[in-house]
Amino acid sequence: MKRPWHCVLVCCLATLAAAFHDKEVRTPEFSADNFTTTQSAVSDKIMGHTNTLTSPETPRMLKCVCTNCPSNECETDGLCYITVTRETSGGRQTHSHSHDCYDEEDLLPFSVRATCSDPLCNDVSPRIIPGGPSPGPSMRYLVLAGAVALSLLLTVVLVAIMCYWHHHKERNERIRRGFPDVESILDRSEVPLMGPHIPIRDIIELTSSGSGSGLPLLVQRSIARQIQLIDIIGKGRFGEVWRGRWRGEFVAVKIFSSRDERSWFREVEIYQTVMLRHDCLLGFIAADNKDNGTWTQLWLVTDYHENGSLFDYLMRYTVDTAGMIRMALSIATGLAHLHMDIMGNKGKPAIAHRDLKSKNILVKSNGTCAIADLGLAVRYDCTTDTVDIVPNNRVGTKRYLAPECLDDTLNMNHIDSFKRADVYALGLVYWEIARRCNTGGGCEEYQLPYYDMIPNDPTIEEVRKVVCVAKQRPVIPNKWQSCEDLRVMSKLMKECWYHNAAARLTALRIKKTLANLGAHDDLKC
Repeated sequence: MKRPWHCVLVCCLATLAAAFHDKEVRTPEFSADNFTTTQSAVSDKIMGHTNTLTSPETPRMLKCVCTNCPSNECETDGLCYITVTRETSGGRQTHSHSHDCYDEEDLLPFSVRATCSDPLCNDVSPRIIPGGPSPGPSMRYLVLAGAVALSLLLTVVLVAIMCYWHHHKERNERIRRGFPDVESILDRSEVPLMGPHIPIRDIIELTSSGSGSGLPLLVQRSIARQIQLIDIIGKGRFGEVWRGRWRGEFVAVKIFSSRDERSWFREVEIYQTVMLRHDCLLGFIAADNKDNGTWTQLWLVTDYHENGSLFDYLMRYTVDTAGMIRMALSIATGLAHLHMDIMGNKGKPAIAHRDLKSKNILVKSNGTCAIADLGLAVRYDCTTDTVDIVPNNRVGTKRYLAPECLDDTLNMNHIDSFKRADVYALGLVYWEIARRCNTGGGCEEYQLPYYDMIPNDPTIEEVRKVVCVAKQRPVIPNKWQSCEDLRVMSKLMKECWYHNAAARLTALRIKKTLANLGAHDDLKC
């Protein structure tokens, strides 16, 4: 495909080079300010005379106009010549002429001379108008202009064809990798559920029957192509997060770059797991790859929550004990649903998050939370008794990594190992929430876990020394023991971040404990 168009491009460049070479050879050059042109001959096109050659056998004397001669004439056995001098001064040009004779012995060899052998043939002053218009463009200029225009046209056509070819190459590559190809059936007329007034939640209920496996691909692509991006609301490890609008509804659009295609594909794959949809998990709406021919944008469309992440929320606001329990219970409920293995023909596999932290948890308008960002999640395959993971257990945010992840003792062949690492991170998130719980006597300022033990951007080794070697954990203030809710929360935290992973609570056990805590109205601070 490339070779024919490479040949066309080479031909275009050769044509341009030949045209410019012709211009350089044939066109006289002049200096910017002053120049002197010695004209050894004046052709018959200027003088209107017929040039004749002087025969060496019959030499004759040629009469010429002479500027510096007493009689203003001279005779020579050579040729007449005229020197035209143009001078530029103050933006104005002036011309002067000098006439004289050249003897034959002073001339160049005959083969390179331009002859002028008519009497007084160098008298061209009446026909030269100083500062007048120059002769019109010759044929070679027309050829040059045509060559340039043709080359530009061919270049544009070549670029367009190469872009088209590149687009189809990427499309075929995506199909080869298993990505769906619905380019040819994206006509909205073929999507009857996409009426102008049907909200997204109703479309999801109509098409997925609450299974949580996501909308049909055709509906996803149609929704994604009608979204209007408004502003950036965040930047993450793999791209940007935008607030968008779809038919009056706000949505969140996570945009991956094409180099992070694996991360995008993984997150879409996890979100479309059967029976994954849950109120305490970020609602997945659609995925799309937008290809403009030169680069590809990978979109992940989800529910939009205006309160932002739990990290942002706790930085700005405090919570009361009821709000703390509501947040903690919803996070544990979402994590328990992820971890749960539902058996059946359309069952749900056990999933571990692997990057649980306050920045990957969103706060909903009712005060509950939803777990987001499943790009690093792993699933358990019960048919092969394996975990689908790339052999690298050191992923996620260093500050939230469990001890077994930091010292390379995590058993990567069992899904329970990853679940227990999630529970460790959950305990750190609970510590962040509890610090912002206002029981009437004030609360602590927001801080990240281990803020007083490791730097802002720690290395694996720095975290390992604190967590694994020194076995330190975030400090629990003594005043938490005076409030029953905070006392229960502090006990849960300690049972989440045990150094021995097998001793940690399960997400389901944490969920039940917090549910019981929230049900007791008599627990007051």
